Amino acid sequence: MMSCLEAKKPSLCHREPLTAEKVRTTLAVLKGVLTSCYGPFGRLKQLHNGVGGSVCTTSQSAVLLRNLSVTHPVLKVLIASVQNHVSCFSDCGLFTAILCCNLIENVQKTNLATATAIKLNKRLLNFCTNYLRSESCGCRIPVDFSSTQILLCLVRSVLTSKPACMLTRKEVDHISTLILRAFLFTIPESTKNPIILGKSIIISLKGPRVTDSTVLPGVLIEIPEIQLMKTLPVRKSSALKVALFSTSLSGDFSDPGEGSVVVSYRVSLENAVLDQLINLGRQLVSDHVDLVLCQKVMHPSLKRFLRTHHIIAIDRVGVTPIEPLSKATGAQPIGSLGPVSPSSYGSVKDWHSAQFGCKHFFHLIPNEAPVCTLLLCNRNDTVADELKLACQTALHVLQLTVKEPWVLLGGGCTETHLAACIRHTTHKEPGNILQGEGCTQAELQLIAEAFCSALESLAGSLEHDGGEILTDMKHGHFWSMQD
Repeated sequence: MMSCLEAKKPSLCHREPLTAEKVRTTLAVLKGVLTSCYGPFGRLKQLHNGVGGSVCTTSQSAVLLRNLSVTHPVLKVLIASVQNHVSCFSDCGLFTAILCCNLIENVQKTNLATATAIKLNKRLLNFCTNYLRSESCGCRIPVDFSSTQILLCLVRSVLTSKPACMLTRKEVDHISTLILRAFLFTIPESTKNPIILGKSIIISLKGPRVTDSTVLPGVLIEIPEIQLMKTLPVRKSSALKVALFSTSLSGDFSDPGEGSVVVSYRVSLENAVLDQLINLGRQLVSDHVDLVLCQKVMHPSLKRFLRTHHIIAIDRVGVTPIEPLSKATGAQPIGSLGPVSPSSYGSVKDWHSAQFGCKHFFHLIPNEAPVCTLLLCNRNDTVADELKLACQTALHVLQLTVKEPWVLLGGGCTETHLAACIRHTTHKEPGNILQGEGCTQAELQLIAEAFCSALESLAGSLEHDGGEILTDMKHGHFWSMQD
């Protein structure tokens, strides 16, 4: 049976008021999906395209928003904005999306002019940002890098908010420790200003127990067992010289597109390129290179030539490890088959073969470079992918604390505390927010209440099991009490 697919139509721009009932209904559906996934007790979602194919199970905003198929322009703009936020900060995508939905919903109920609502919401947002950055903020905790307690709590809060990782408390503690170790590996020993952090590679391994996960200094490159057996055990007392290629060494020709290639009579392009590859190999031999790494495919004849001269040759490394390999070895990725500049070479301290589960790896140990590999084990593909994304998020959050070394209280306390501060300021000192905006105090009160209600509703979204929500109205603390 064959399906008939409708041809793709060009995008159209429609103009309609944001208060239209269709917009309200669409936003309410999206908000319901996002709210049900929010927090450590959030529900998982299974997504598929409606006509078959793989099913994605997740509660993370990065995966959820990427796989949601939306057609309404308002939702497209909202999702694109949240995805941009996630690309910058890795975390808090659900927080941002739910807050946006709450704000749109609440502002519609005020019936104020759109321009007025936008100006006042910007003012309130600036007030929140300035307050959270100030020393007087009551929900801000400084990060002490001489102690691991707060850093571990920060990592745990990221992992436990991703229930699709399916981790036990023991596993959360183990992975949190590994993430913190991986982060510390990327901090250089030199105290240059500004500090440039190193790189950490995350590799997922399906099958072994989560507690078998580990972190290793250097770079792990997955390699077939048969290729590892062919790799000559080069051992030197000095550092190993490394050449890193980002171009293909397979001898294939790039697509000329609409152009043409002019070849002289009786000239074989294949033989000409192979001769160029062998000449490249001769230069690597004369330059005393010990290890050749290629992002793409390497021609078997070139591999054989290098190995006969006791040079380790590894291809199909992939695009992801290229930057960490460059940082670990100091080698500059070579993008052509021409003569190699001596400054392009790098070095490593040593290498080892390693086996984890059923996979074999080539382990490069750098001299001093702040590069490490986090090997994550998990039960199956779904939880392994979720855990990898959660660990990437946690590592990025730790890196952001280097720039701004403080964290905020979780569990809804920051949102309710901010709401209390906004209400206090708009009643006692409204001039601090209204200054120069040309808006009335009554309009400010309406928007402030809509803003505060959005924050408090967001905090309440953490409760999914019918528990009673309690709030300390003086300090803005938040609790969820189970029946």
